[in-house]
Formats: sequence, C-alpha cells, structure tokens
Amino acid sequence: MRKLKQGVTPGPFIESILMDRTRIHDPNHYAFNLPSLKKFSKIDLHPQVTFFVGENGSGKSTLLEAIAVACGLNAEGGSRNMKFSTRESHSELYKTLILRRFHGLIPDAWFLRAESLFNVATEIENLGVGNSYGDKSLHEQSHGEAFMALFENRFSQGLYFLDEPEAALSPQRQLEFLIMLHLIVGQESQLVIATHSPIIMSYPNAKIFHFSKDGIQPIKYEETEHYLITKTFLDSPQRMLKHLLEKQ
Repeated sequence: MRKLKQGVTPGPFIESILMDRTRIHDPNHYAFNLPSLKKFSKIDLHPQVTFFVGENGSGKSTLLEAIAVACGLNAEGGSRNMKFSTRESHSELYKTLILRRFHGLIPDAWFLRAESLFNVATEIENLGVGNSYGDKSLHEQSHGEAFMALFENRFSQGLYFLDEPEAALSPQRQLEFLIMLHLIVGQESQLVIATHSPIIMSYPNAKIFHFSKDGIQPIKYEETEHYLITKTFLDSPQRMLKHLLEKQ
C-alpha cells in the first residue's frame, strides 16, 4: 500500500450525484430507460465507501461507469492518464450528471473493472509505468493476483471506482480485499463499488444502494438479497438444493 501523501487534499471528494434531464439528447438511449434510472435525480454518497447492488442489468454498473467518466476517467478503466479504447461501448449517461464536490481537487482517481483488467495491464506496459504496480508484470499473474497487486500497489489517497471486483477474487481473496479496503479508507480515500458479493458489501458503516424496478433506494446489509439468499443456502444447503432441483 502506498504511503499517505502529505499536503494532499484528503477525502471525501464527491458529496452527491445529480442528473440534469435537460441534458438528455436521446430519450430512447438504453441508459435512460433502465427501470432504476427512469426517475433517478440524486444520490448522496457515503464519505468513505458506497456500494451499488442489484441484479444483472439493473443499472448499477452503468451508473458507476457514468460517474467515473464524468470524473475524467477512461470508460474501460485506469487512471486519468489512460485514454486507450478497444471498443466504445459506454452510455451517454455521464453527459447528464452533475457532481457536487467537497473539493475542487482530487489528488488521484482510478476506475477498476475486473472484466477489462487485461486491457488496463496492456496500457500500463505501453506507458512504461509497470514498476508502480509491483515487482511482477500484471500479465504474468493470475486474474486475481493481478487485481490485488494493482489495488495494493497503486491505490492510496484518492477517489476510486470498482466494478464487480469479486469477479477476479476467490472468497479468501475477498476477505483480503476487505483488509486492504480498510487500509485505503484509513488513508482518507473515497470509494464507490458495484458488487454482488455479500462478503465485500459487508464492510462496516458503508452506504448501500439497491438498484431495482422501483428505482435506487438505500438498503441495510442484512436486507439485501445477496445476504438473505446466501444465508438461507448456507443454513441448509440440502433443503435449498432439494427445493431447486425438484422443480426440474
């Protein structure tokens, strides 16, 4: 973990995310027709850790990506210095967002997507800055090892967006991730994370937003489907399996 920088503006950095619907040029664009975003107007972020949760296709990653792009980050991931693009696929949502900031200056920012980590690793090598990410090339490590190496060596004091980090991490690695997340929070950073993992979203005192057909609503950890389904299954896996498989 990189050392805390002295004289650098501490977090939190973003207080709220607002949508200005007068900036919508194409109302038929898919992002504006997602049920969770149809009535979206504003959310207040936690000063340290905010989680976006919901089913696949609910809009959580779409909004996370839009916020990251509105902060000047590359839609495929990376820092503000990474402008590569393998395929333009991000939505127009970022053009409608207004970021209400605590500070005008954000010392560091990153958008980390587990699904495009390979592309980011290639860009890191192209830029010749691999030494900032550990002693071993990210391409020479497993998906999970590379993800953890990047998180541990590159993140310190700043604003960080993570999209489904559990895609690269085993349950044991997710527990290790929680430790590093806590260390980064202690360095006056702010993180927004889209996740399905009941392990990762268990981080204490975080704010959790649930994306659904009813919009975007705050939710308690113990009330998330991720927690309830996992707990029900682990409490009685045989009963759950019997219930599921007898339907077939």
